[in-house]
Amino acid sequence: MELGSILQFLENKTILVTGATGYLAKIFVEKILRVQPNVKRFYLLLRAADAKSATERLRDEVIGKDLFRVLREKHGASLHSFISEKVTPVPGDISYEDLGVKDSSLKDEMWREIDVVLNFAATTNFDERYDVALGINTLGALHVLNFAKKCVKIKTLVHVSTAYVCGEDAGLILEQPYHMGMAKRGDEKIDINFEKKMVQEKINELKLQDVPEKEITSAMKDFGIERARLFGWPNTYVFTKAMGEMLLVNFKDSLPLLIIRPTMVASTYKEPFPGWIEGVRTIDSVIVGYGKGRVTCFISGPRSTLDVIPADMVVNAIIVAMVARAKQHSEIIYHLGSSFRNPVNISNLHDFIFRYFSEHPWINKEGESVKIGKGIVLSSMSKFYTYMAIRFLLPLKALQLFNILLFKKYQDVYTVLDRRVKLVMRLADLYKPYVFFEGIFDDLNSEKLRIISKETCQETDIFDFDPMNIDWEDYMINVHIPGLVKYVM
Repeated sequence: MELGSILQFLENKTILVTGATGYLAKIFVEKILRVQPNVKRFYLLLRAADAKSATERLRDEVIGKDLFRVLREKHGASLHSFISEKVTPVPGDISYEDLGVKDSSLKDEMWREIDVVLNFAATTNFDERYDVALGINTLGALHVLNFAKKCVKIKTLVHVSTAYVCGEDAGLILEQPYHMGMAKRGDEKIDINFEKKMVQEKINELKLQDVPEKEITSAMKDFGIERARLFGWPNTYVFTKAMGEMLLVNFKDSLPLLIIRPTMVASTYKEPFPGWIEGVRTIDSVIVGYGKGRVTCFISGPRSTLDVIPADMVVNAIIVAMVARAKQHSEIIYHLGSSFRNPVNISNLHDFIFRYFSEHPWINKEGESVKIGKGIVLSSMSKFYTYMAIRFLLPLKALQLFNILLFKKYQDVYTVLDRRVKLVMRLADLYKPYVFFEGIFDDLNSEKLRIISKETCQETDIFDFDPMNIDWEDYMINVHIPGLVKYVM
């Protein structure tokens, strides 16, 4: 199979992007507008009440971001007219049939014009409310598929999932589909309709009992974790994403489908410039907490490997795979990561973070440099619990007793510290499967795609997604951590 020119393929194409305010979606849109300004049109689906609100979200949460500064420099004063010509914000929500698009004439136009659909929409909170996660990550995927089937010119549907749909699998993890109902634990099959019914019954039951909304949220979060762990997944996020994949594979029919499974997505490696990031991603909460002097220990299994991939490499791979699938390439699932070909372990990351913040200490709100220590690495959860008990739980217990003796004089201080400790313990429980993760993501399909791209594509340099090209020391110390300091901390 020959890829030919990717830029030529993108010319005059109409593309629907869901979850358009998300991190990867923005990088995808910016990349194509920058390298192929002759793309015909983007329809960007944004959760909004109406067209005016969608336009405001496009301006504030997409085009207005620093990510688009290269495009702004290129177009200058004409950027607004360029965006108006190329981008249509669409108010909608993938939780609903027809993506919640209410304007019937716009909907008909989209079905006539769209060539490619990319589903970036997701809720990535590990402990999201089960009803919310099921609506977006599972049923939302089916709604996007059904919408794509109505597009008369459709060439491919790209669904962005996560490599961690594998749950807590160890060893070499293959690029294989999840078939309908396939659980990771026990003999019971997953019935998605039953899950949907259970969610509704649970909410109705809570509302009948006049449970406050805050407590309903807490109950639905716990319910999601409970259902996920029953079937062998560690959290609600990856469980609902896995069920979304099941629906797509089962109901795709003849539609060319592509499932992209990135690992931990980090800041941009090169494009549109190095180090752009938005939000605190999986490993970044540790880096940010350490730099601010709040994290003093690292949890890592002796055989754990960190699988990180820069965001622009993910987007480049999505574009190349999208073109390949549209040209009848048979592979439909791609792992996009680094653990198989160019791994970085947590001890390396620990060293990079220590070196960076030793040389460039973070300046707090008081204008003071935060001094950080080397910190300690804990190789098991039992060691972590012991550390927490000695460092925090015992002093907290002493404070509680002291507070009682002094007629609750320090109640506010105790409440704040107690809440923080409970949050740390909950986060440790949620992140435990990843800090002790012993899987390696096979990327044979991605490697085949890289070979095809190098041999038959005219723009390999523009769409590089080879993790072998990454020098982790240079990337972490000179790109990723400075990016976090600039955009997140």
